[in-house]
Amino acid sequence: AVSVSKVISANAKGSRVISFDSSSVEMMTPLSRQDTDSWSNYVAGVVQQYMKELSKCGCSISLEIAICGDVPLGSGLSSSASLEVAVATFIEKVIEKSNSDLNLNLNLKLGGMKETALRCQAAENEFCGAPCGIMDQYVSVTANKGSAIMIDCRSLEYQTISMGDTDTTSNPSDVDDGKPVFLICNSNVKHSIGGGEYPIRVTQCADATKHFRSIHGDGVVSLRDVSLAMVAAATKKGSSSSTDDADDDADVTLRRAKHVVAENERTQKAALALANGNWAAFGKLMNESHESMKTDYEVSCEEIDILADLAQNFEGVYGSRLTGGGFGGCTITLVDRRRVKELCDFLKEEYSVRTGGKECLCYEASPGAGAREIIINM
Repeated sequence: AVSVSKVISANAKGSRVISFDSSSVEMMTPLSRQDTDSWSNYVAGVVQQYMKELSKCGCSISLEIAICGDVPLGSGLSSSASLEVAVATFIEKVIEKSNSDLNLNLNLKLGGMKETALRCQAAENEFCGAPCGIMDQYVSVTANKGSAIMIDCRSLEYQTISMGDTDTTSNPSDVDDGKPVFLICNSNVKHSIGGGEYPIRVTQCADATKHFRSIHGDGVVSLRDVSLAMVAAATKKGSSSSTDDADDDADVTLRRAKHVVAENERTQKAALALANGNWAAFGKLMNESHESMKTDYEVSCEEIDILADLAQNFEGVYGSRLTGGGFGGCTITLVDRRRVKELCDFLKEEYSVRTGGKECLCYEASPGAGAREIIINM
């Protein structure tokens, strides 16, 4: 029998309905990125991940899903990951209920946050053709209200980091008033990690890893195993032996490595600063991160640089940087909560002036909970 799944988007013009064959893994093929309905690949790709196991039990999936969301698309705010994880959570709840009600005895490992995140990452890598990492999907699964998440992308362990959790310098009654807030500013420059430069960065990092492994041995599994001293030594050696333009590629690869290695160090320092309520230190790391993404990793763009520069030079701002995969999207800024409205007005006015009339959108943000089941009593 043919199983057909339908997705209804309340956000699409005309509430468009998209259908796809979900009777078998082989029958599911992605739409091209040029197709106006290609966003549905993120849904179909997740369904396919579960079909790989359900088909072994002689089962298929036939779903009708209504989707409504308010995460700006193509803004670098993990809209694809949030959709994938929401669909995965929904499917797992349906399978759990079917397993219980119908005694299907399906031997599926469900409900584990790691497994859900990995399935969603695989859907984006394999079905959607986007070579993303695990961060967006993992955060969408594990997020806790009021806390940041620091992920060990090798072990897939994580820890929650509360803002100012160990801060002993503030009066407890003034903690909420004294804490800054995060402001998201959307440049309205669309970003996509499925094509263009992002896959090139992935390849360059893989090349850098191979380079350091050839020098330092098999202990270098990824750039996480490389130190800044190792990068500096390789850069010095490369500059002293450079003879022609052929060495330019090697220089670029080392700069990509420098960014990744330094960003790993900044992340660990930022987690400590955030937990201690050291906003100045955290903001400084944000600014350093943006400069590195701009010059070493080269994933920023003119509009994002303008927004970061404007924010970094505004009184009351601790730091500002690009957020997301780059090549457009949004900035994230840590700012004194008393200056939020003034900063929003300033960014909107100056961004328009410096970009020839372009508009930006600002959102005050706070950490929320990840994907979860919500029971609606009718």
